[in-house]
Order: sequence, then C-alpha cells, then structure tokens
Amino acid sequence: MANNHITTTWKGDMKFESDNPSGHNLFIDAGEESGGKGDGYRPKALMLSALAGCSGLDVASLIKKMRLDVDDFEIKIDAQLTEEHPKYYDKVTMDFHFKGDNLDETKLTKAVDLSVEKYCGVMAMFQKFAEVKINIFFNK
Repeated sequence: MANNHITTTWKGDMKFESDNPSGHNLFIDAGEESGGKGDGYRPKALMLSALAGCSGLDVASLIKKMRLDVDDFEIKIDAQLTEEHPKYYDKVTMDFHFKGDNLDETKLTKAVDLSVEKYCGVMAMFQKFAEVKINIFFNK
C-alpha cells in the first residue's frame, strides 16, 4: 500500500507552505475577504486542480499509448459549493477540450472514459461526495 507524507507549515497570518513527495512546495493562503493576502492557492480550488491534473495525466498517457494526433487539450472545471457549512463541492462539471486537425473522437472519448471510470483516483474520491458531469469538445 502506497503512502504519501506531506508537512504543511504555518507562515503567519493565513498563509501556509506545504511540501510534496515530488519535492515541489506550494503556498496556501486565504483571500483578503477571509483575512489572508491571496499569496497562495485556495484549498478548495486546489482540489479542482488536483482533479484536472489527475485526469489530465491519465488522458495524456493514453494519447501517447494510442498514438493519437492531438495538438493540444485543456480541462475546464466549473464547481458549485454547498450553501451550508462545511461547504463542499456537490456539483462539478469537467469540460475536456481537444484541439487538432486529425482528432480521433472515438479513441479520445475512450481515453476520457477510462480516466473517469477506472484510473483517476481523485475522480473516484470526488464521486463519493459530488455529482460529476463530463463533457468532451473536439475543435478541429
């Protein structure tokens, strides 16, 4: 069983520094409206970046394995927080945008489906507490 260990250190006010097994650190801070200075990532938004990054890595790997011709792709996420505390994402929409002249829509859809249904652990966690909707767009 794989374990990850991180240490998150308070840097004063509302700012924290968090290490990562990759060796890269990041800063977390609240916005000015919440007593911070906005000098870092917001924790809930960072969760969305983790979701996009996890699925994006899966899809990029599958694009390579399937030898697909894709010029570029991006993932856009729109997420809704609950009204009551503790506020969490209950609805998440992920839009996968693929760009290229020779897109194989069937295989790219399969790559996204494999990430969503089988490979992305962050997706599996999100699906425990949120309704996740997936859209795929092909821009030739």
